[in-house]
Amino acid sequence: MTDAVRAGVERHPDRAAFVYLHEDGLGMRPEELSYAELDRRARVVAARLRQASKGDPSRPVLLLYPPTLDFVTAFLGCFYAGRTAIPAPLPDEPGERLARVSGILRDAKVGAVLTLPQYRQAISAWLAASGEQDVVCLSTGADEDDGTDPDLWTPPRVRGTDVAFLQYSSGSTSEPKGVMVTHTNLAANQEAIRSAMKTPQGVVAGSWLPLYHDMGLIGMTLQPLWVGGTSVQMSPISFIKQPGRWLRMIHDYRVEGTASPNFGYELCVRRVSEEQSAGLDLSSLRVALNGAEPVRADTLRAFVRRFAGNGLRAEAVLPCYGLAENTLLVSGNDPESPHLELAVDAQALEQDELRPARTDRPSRTLVSCGRPKDTEVLIVDPMTLRGLPDGQVGEIWLRGPSVAAGYWNRSELTAETFRAVTADGRAGCLRTGDLGALRDGELYVTGRIKEMLIQHGRNLYPQDIEQAVQESGDAFRRGGGAVFSVTDEASERAHVVVVQELKAWATSDEEALARLAASVQALLSRQFQLPAVSVVLVRPGVIRKTTSGKTQRTLMRRLFLDGGLPVLHQRLAPAVVALLPATDAAPEPTAAVSPRP
Repeated sequence: MTDAVRAGVERHPDRAAFVYLHEDGLGMRPEELSYAELDRRARVVAARLRQASKGDPSRPVLLLYPPTLDFVTAFLGCFYAGRTAIPAPLPDEPGERLARVSGILRDAKVGAVLTLPQYRQAISAWLAASGEQDVVCLSTGADEDDGTDPDLWTPPRVRGTDVAFLQYSSGSTSEPKGVMVTHTNLAANQEAIRSAMKTPQGVVAGSWLPLYHDMGLIGMTLQPLWVGGTSVQMSPISFIKQPGRWLRMIHDYRVEGTASPNFGYELCVRRVSEEQSAGLDLSSLRVALNGAEPVRADTLRAFVRRFAGNGLRAEAVLPCYGLAENTLLVSGNDPESPHLELAVDAQALEQDELRPARTDRPSRTLVSCGRPKDTEVLIVDPMTLRGLPDGQVGEIWLRGPSVAAGYWNRSELTAETFRAVTADGRAGCLRTGDLGALRDGELYVTGRIKEMLIQHGRNLYPQDIEQAVQESGDAFRRGGGAVFSVTDEASERAHVVVVQELKAWATSDEEALARLAASVQALLSRQFQLPAVSVVLVRPGVIRKTTSGKTQRTLMRRLFLDGGLPVLHQRLAPAVVALLPATDAAPEPTAAVSPRP
């Protein structure tokens, strides 16, 4: 990556490597960074790191920045110094984010922290309080000039097997773990992305994704650098406030490639008004990747339908599949062909088979995530470890140069996850924990093993139940649900629980809340043959998400069992009530307890 940036400096030093859009009143103010200036700042960071480091220089460097150009220069400065970088969210508020970064600090045995000058004092105090006396804290930034001469920099000696950075997983089903991405992994995946997306030299990419998440970092920040292009960025908060800003960015900068989880496209459909989209030209967009959570066919169709009048091509909206353990991309669709959808028999899917849908039975529509790129994909029975044929759902296993080296300081988990062997002896496989099937070379991702609901021998996917609930009434927030199961140890029976956010206008009428909860139970009994599902209705913002927008169902299950959810109304099966803390076992006055089936 360092060589790629330096090549860009030689070819076009004055070209914008990055453009960052700052909120400025109702508008956005651009800040540009040329290739020459990016290189100069990265060399300064590298020189300061070498001068100030204490102890073992192999210890990683933790980057704590808001999502601005200062993060990019610090990240590349670690590459220039031959140090392992750790992108992480700035812990600028107490609670979950601080706990996450504190966990990274302990797990990675960090040797240095880079941040902006205004955060240095607070972060130094945090390090001292954490007992990290030997961790140096350095401030960097455009305004931070301590006189370091960039010409003091000398290229580091880096091997392909050296760890370039640690990508801490988003933690959708477990505690975050540091994925070791080597320089060879990164180069291989950048080439896979370039080949799959047919990325042209000098591409302009634009995104609002977090820079410390793999899709935002590797796909939207480093891929443009890899091909001498320009990356245009804005903060996730700017996008959430006004989703139309993303589309305006595409128009203003003639963006050719972008990416978002499914919910980003949904936000644009719901919240970008006709007035806001009037005059927008989206015809420059060649690739709009949809990944990081199950891709919904209706979202793709709605987004294309809504913005086709603005020049958006249907072929540009591309489902893909990737994960940090494979650096990023595993599979993607051809940007010059429409994506594939597959209508399958719902009952057969519950038995792990993809069979064509029948008119007389319920069906599910699956979206192809395209063909694997530079990675061998195996579908494996997670219990017997046997390879499965086309059309059978099993665990997705991967082999190839993009598969990361393992988890930092976790040798047993690395062996279990990255060194798996199939029943017929195919070794060196990565177990993704994801479920899916291959059909005619196309990969269909169906869910996560840890989140699967097993009911009376049927395998149900939580996202299907969540979607059905949210489509059943206007009061339910789209993307604001979590479905999981809890087990009654006495009977060893798994009970399904639905936690669903309501829109703000639907949260005050007690009788209406009772009707909504009852309607969810009736719907799931009728559509999924799930009697007496426990229903918990909550306010907007209660459902926890990862940085990539995945629902944290495992965390929501733990919060529910700990009595940690702020409940508006609930209807719980008696066996589920018995699993809750004694102080919360009695339902609230507005709640009803459903009878046993």
